[in-house]
Amino acid sequence: MSITSSLQSLKLSSPFLHGGSTSLSRLSKPNSSLSCQPLKSPAFLPPIRAMKSMQGKVVCATNDTTVSVEVVRLAPDPKYKRRVRKKKKFQAHDPDNQFQVGDIVQLEKSRPISKTKTFIAVPIPSKNGKPGNEETGELGIPSESNQPREQPA
Repeated sequence: MSITSSLQSLKLSSPFLHGGSTSLSRLSKPNSSLSCQPLKSPAFLPPIRAMKSMQGKVVCATNDTTVSVEVVRLAPDPKYKRRVRKKKKFQAHDPDNQFQVGDIVQLEKSRPISKTKTFIAVPIPSKNGKPGNEETGELGIPSESNQPREQPA
């Protein structure tokens, strides 16, 4: 009997017991000096710009405001360790329909424009007044089509 009387004399005061209507603003919040605050990156570090722009040749320009650009890069062969050309086609946004098939363009990364378009086609700025780098290809690699052919006799 003494146990039940001691339990009844013990008063539990909690806002969550028996549907209490005390507001949550009265509850104390922990104020610790060691609380986790998000660390800010230093202002002097430049943002990481990996693969933000590429250079390639327009291979299809039939769609409205979209061009298909083929980017060629050199990568080592996994078995023979010789550098081989790897090609990949990207869809790029061309708002003014200014590029034709065969033009060398630069692809700039942007927000997704559609399901497959995340690049914007930009003309390559000319160096020393010369137009783009058409004779050697987009990466300075001579392509097969630019090699002189011998005429059969």
